[in-house]
Amino acid sequence: MDNIEESIAFLFAKAEQQINRRAREKLSRYGVTPIQYAVLKVLWREDGPSGTALATRLAVDNATMTGVIDRLEAGGYVIRKPDKSDRRIQRIHVTPKARSLRRPLDAEMEKLNREVATELGRRMPVLRSSLKDLARLDKT
Repeated sequence: MDNIEESIAFLFAKAEQQINRRAREKLSRYGVTPIQYAVLKVLWREDGPSGTALATRLAVDNATMTGVIDRLEAGGYVIRKPDKSDRRIQRIHVTPKARSLRRPLDAEMEKLNREVATELGRRMPVLRSSLKDLARLDKT
């Protein structure tokens, strides 16, 4: 390969930059970042996991997740509560403020998904499947 622009790592990085930029634009009016949205999305479905469980679920390290939770808490989107059986564990719960944003945030991300699907057309299902396969590479 003569050109870096043909490298799969380069191409994935550039695609990720573009998608993340668009996600940040869509979510910023609500004061939420893409990783914060991902955390909220998990919490809307299952309120009360530990930070470690969230980090595992979203495949980020614990230190990164702690920072994300700190910022969500400072913004009034989540609260930490000690686990009833083990006070060393903090459970993360969404606030009414975060619950009120579920529909508008989901709508913004659905718009982004539609934009990408429109751009890729028939190739979208193949891309989604391929990305899932690649995401599992480190687990084999």
